Amino acid sequence: MADAELELTAGDTRMVVNTATGRIASLDIGGLGILRTGARFGSFPMAPWCGRMRDGVLTWHGHTYHLPRNAEPHAIHGTVRDRPWRVLDSDGTEAVLAQELTEPWPFAGRVTQSFRLAADSATFRMSVESAADSFPAQVGWHPWFRRTLDTEGKAVELRFTPAWQERRGADYLPDGHRIAPLPGPWDDCFAMPEGVDATLTWPETLELTITSPLPWVVVYDLPAETVCVEPQSGPPNGLNTEPRTVTPERPLVAEMSWRWRALD
Repeated sequence: MADAELELTAGDTRMVVNTATGRIASLDIGGLGILRTGARFGSFPMAPWCGRMRDGVLTWHGHTYHLPRNAEPHAIHGTVRDRPWRVLDSDGTEAVLAQELTEPWPFAGRVTQSFRLAADSATFRMSVESAADSFPAQVGWHPWFRRTLDTEGKAVELRFTPAWQERRGADYLPDGHRIAPLPGPWDDCFAMPEGVDATLTWPETLELTITSPLPWVVVYDLPAETVCVEPQSGPPNGLNTEPRTVTPERPLVAEMSWRWRALD
């Protein structure tokens, strides 16, 4: 195993966490890898914002900040997913990582994330703390689930019941209108005010349920090989439209759980 990887095991489940990027590099359940693997994939943390930020512009307390437009013309998915993380703790079934917030993010702070693995579940926690000034923040997770688990397997089925869908504009950002959920395919944001609850079923093989107290989920299932179900604390461009303020006394804290069972 590479020096930048931590292995967590519980029963016949194995999770590899890449500390160079903070990603779950792989998750194998009973020998089945449920995540697409590779440098861009696995499951990565989104902070201090989620999804696209319009034109890479953040407006906060009368000041305008420009962030890298890495999804032209927008900035996307925060700053922490491709930078190294410090390992604060690891014991074989749990790990805690941290990363300081630095340029190009204009505010000093820290992001901490933890992973806890059991034989039939995984629990994730992430927080954003301010070192001094108040600032807006979001957190979320971006897993790339495999559409099929083997060459002969049936495609995954997704079940979730959102309260509404944020209508997507031509720039792939919410246009300010709430609509009844439309059928997929999706690259869309949905509201689940009572908390995210979504189930992925690979017929006759595995069922995995994602739950989180977070009130938003983005579903991205346009690629042929993957389905992404992304719990997050705010909608795309939410730092400008629905900001959640972080202060030294009031961090942003989020949790997510995955629970699975075999269907054989």
